[in-house]
Amino acid sequence: MSSGSRRAQQRLDGLLPRPRSVKAGDELVEDRDEQVLIDASPDSRSKGRSQGYVLEVASDRIVITATDEAGAFYGGCTLAQLRRLNPHGLPSCRIEDWPDFPVRGVMIDISRDKVPALSTLESLVDLLASWKINQLQLYMEHTFAYEGHEEVWAAASALTPEEVLHLDAFCRARFVELVPNQNTLGHMERWLWHPRYHDLAIAPAGRVDGFGLSHPASTLDPSNPGSLALVRDLLGQLGSCFESRRFHVGLDEPWELPAEAANEYLSWMRDLRALDELDTKTMLVWGDRISSDPSMISQLPEGVVVCEWGYEDWHPFAEKLAALSAEGREAWVCSGTSSWLSILGRTGNMVRNCSKAAKEGLGGGATGYLITDWGDMGHLQYLPISYPGFAYGAGVSWCWEQNRSIDLATALSLHVFDDPSMEMGGAAVALGDTYDLLSCQFPNLSTLVLHLYFPQLALGVGFTAGLSVQDLNRVEEYLVHAVASLDSAQPRSEDAVLAVDELRSATALVSLLARDGIARLEGDGTLSSLPAPQRGNFARELAPLIEHHRELWLARNRGGGLARSVAWLEHLRECYETGETDPGWAGPDISLGFGPGEL
Repeated sequence: MSSGSRRAQQRLDGLLPRPRSVKAGDELVEDRDEQVLIDASPDSRSKGRSQGYVLEVASDRIVITATDEAGAFYGGCTLAQLRRLNPHGLPSCRIEDWPDFPVRGVMIDISRDKVPALSTLESLVDLLASWKINQLQLYMEHTFAYEGHEEVWAAASALTPEEVLHLDAFCRARFVELVPNQNTLGHMERWLWHPRYHDLAIAPAGRVDGFGLSHPASTLDPSNPGSLALVRDLLGQLGSCFESRRFHVGLDEPWELPAEAANEYLSWMRDLRALDELDTKTMLVWGDRISSDPSMISQLPEGVVVCEWGYEDWHPFAEKLAALSAEGREAWVCSGTSSWLSILGRTGNMVRNCSKAAKEGLGGGATGYLITDWGDMGHLQYLPISYPGFAYGAGVSWCWEQNRSIDLATALSLHVFDDPSMEMGGAAVALGDTYDLLSCQFPNLSTLVLHLYFPQLALGVGFTAGLSVQDLNRVEEYLVHAVASLDSAQPRSEDAVLAVDELRSATALVSLLARDGIARLEGDGTLSSLPAPQRGNFARELAPLIEHHRELWLARNRGGGLARSVAWLEHLRECYETGETDPGWAGPDISLGFGPGEL
């Protein structure tokens, strides 16, 4: 390769996703709009793969030849990135590209407890579409304004039908399919709490989990005709706001339905599949109950796609897909951003999880790839903590081979934060690796912040056995260096100031938790072993972080759910102040956020 070609290649390496095939020339081409020709004619459509395109940049022309309208759009996205990365002239090149997975989606949890502002969703859709993501799902439990069920969503800042219709059109203009996602069996506690729906629960008194913690009723009773009547009403109202021919009905984690009740579970699924409201739609369901019981797979009704989810880097996607494929069942792979229950994220696990899902999804015949971003226990992570997962997942779902080893820090600096110093992306990635400094790890969360959610835990034993003062001292030192990158960053994105503030606030909270952990380990591991003056200092340090959390929340999101999210932090502050913890604490009362808000 000539020196000119090497320089051109360097100008092309920053694309996200990295294209499947790039041939760089030696020239630097003047960029003029009148030179651009887009060919998506019937003749060109017959020559390539769905959603594919060829982009040719030459001295006298810039041509995008596409196999369909989506391909033309993606070719335009690549050209837009080339222009932004090369403002003084485009590198001559020929890019040939198409996706590994026909469906490349992102799912955002808007039910626990964060409902993004419409402007936040629109900005996110623009960003995801530029990375060739072509599906968005908004996971709902109680955050749609269902007519006739006002008591459930009245204080939740629910999306109205008009807003969803607007967002649906906004997405379609960017070749993003907005898919309804409403759970219809488990995770219905926000409904079952209210007296009107209480009798629809399998166990109205709730349940006690394997750790001895009590939880309110969360699972509908499939044998109660009222359950199907309720769900039918919800599906009909929600579905009418979407043009998508897909509908995600959930069905994951129906905790009160015994594992051995496979027939009841399948019967409920068949009832849903037979509803007129879903008659013309493909029904998506989560795979946890299905793929773990091979005997159920052969009994699935037609028109069902199984979304096989697993959020750790060891999840056996290949094994699960093989069982589904053996019965001729269509499946998607669902990875995660690893942001939830972490405050700062878990970058390393996210990368390995997303890459494994893409690789084994390709090998196992999966037709879709969904990157999930959950909000368990208050959605305390800020949006920049999820950006690495969105960006990396977009890359490997488009073309795993070219994107599995992508420089994620550089990609974030270029395509999220618009940071010419290239520091901001590195800071986000580095902060997300803080969790890995601990010798003890626990699935689906960062052990580093577990005592925020459950202050009653004794550190150094049980979940956190092996945690040491040395571990937490390393965390403190590491955070100082990671935050130093923010001092050097020069982000120019529209939300640059906010993003820096969010990362600093999240870091301050984790730093406090690290010092809390050190103090506990120097005692007997419990919060009560801390001297009152030390606890008081922690309480005073936490107080402004709580108030700032309110401000940062409202900068991107609606007010509904804020009270419940803040309650996790307020509870920790109360424990600092009193030195007392409740061994049965499992989170704020389910009613929080349903009465008059604090705003």
